[in-house]
Amino acid sequence: MKRILFLCLLAAGILLPATAQTLPAITLKDINGNTVQTDTLRNGGKPFIITFFATWCKPCNRELKAIQEVYDEWQEETGVKVIAISTDQAQNINKVKPLVDSYGWEYDILLDPNSDFLRAMNVKLIPHAFVIDGEGRVAYSHSGYTDGGEEELIEKVREILNSDK
Repeated sequence: MKRILFLCLLAAGILLPATAQTLPAITLKDINGNTVQTDTLRNGGKPFIITFFATWCKPCNRELKAIQEVYDEWQEETGVKVIAISTDQAQNINKVKPLVDSYGWEYDILLDPNSDFLRAMNVKLIPHAFVIDGEGRVAYSHSGYTDGGEEELIEKVREILNSDK
């Protein structure tokens, strides 16, 4: 009986491993006006973090500030990089660079004023962070931010690196 149930579940696709979501192909601009295709975002085979934020979003800014405090250590330990995607609409897009400069964020900053990438990634609430594996597949996704939440992100990065060994 167990064998029949197993075969039925296998045939129905329930026991098959889910394929991880890959990054959709959306054209964005970086903070300097250069065009970037989101499906080509990579970190030389190492994991990276994508986080969606807005200049007006206090939890978003707290998350990015907290990551900035440990970013050098994270990069030294894991080689991870952070790509922060601003969801500020066109009328507020001019506030992004001054905010980034004032906090000294060293992240790659992309602009998503029409929320095309946000929708394609099925983000409903910001901040929303994704850990992307070395092949460009979503390995982890998390909405919201509470103090210390950035530790979840680096733990997922470490897990990916350890599973590659």
